[in-house]
Amino acid sequence: MIVLRTLGARQRRHLRGRRGRPIGDAEPEPVPTSRATLVRPEPFDSKEQAGRWLEGLRRDPDGAGAEAADAARELNALLGAHRAAAADPYARDVDVGEALVVRVGYGAGDDVADGRFAAAFELPPRAVRGRRAERLAPQERLAALLGGRDRVLACEELVLRARADLDAGREREAALQARIALEAVLAELPGAELAADRSAVGQAANAALHGELPEELLDAVKEAVAQMDLALRRHSRAATREP
Repeated sequence: MIVLRTLGARQRRHLRGRRGRPIGDAEPEPVPTSRATLVRPEPFDSKEQAGRWLEGLRRDPDGAGAEAADAARELNALLGAHRAAAADPYARDVDVGEALVVRVGYGAGDDVADGRFAAAFELPPRAVRGRRAERLAPQERLAALLGGRDRVLACEELVLRARADLDAGREREAALQARIALEAVLAELPGAELAADRSAVGQAANAALHGELPEELLDAVKEAVAQMDLALRRHSRAATREP
């Protein structure tokens, strides 16, 4: 079960009026915060069992991070359904690494839905932000792009979309996206030795048109996307070293 709440939203009476409101200084505007609570459908057998589960996660940052990642995948499945139903291409996925805070805990269903726990803890930032921080590290490339010394390749965006589909559990979409991403990588990065992946990725994309992917083809897509990621990182490092 997923419960969504908006916290700190402006009252509707403050939003009335058709004319623009005159201002003096452009002060920061308070913004609402969204809270997503994911509740497991199966309850614990006892409070003691729930306590042992929570204590185990508190002692295991990797396990707690995996729990948060699983929750993000469930939330992104909901957002994907909304995106399709609303035909809104700008309703984007969420990244657990961008959350203001991530909490894991247990309690009564109604209480947890309102953000109240019998017991809970906040995940340390390193448990949920490590991989994203690594992706945002190369500021030199950003400077090169903004300064016109480098350009964004079409394959970069396509590979990112394939990675996002995999992370969100959209396996069929990932296979289809990986096929066009791979073709773009091969066209824009002639030195990338990825041609051998064409056959397996093509088979996976064809299978995705008809239903769920067999495990071996899904593994092939994951490996191909990982190799494309690696090729793009090499390209990025090379671009930042150019005078």
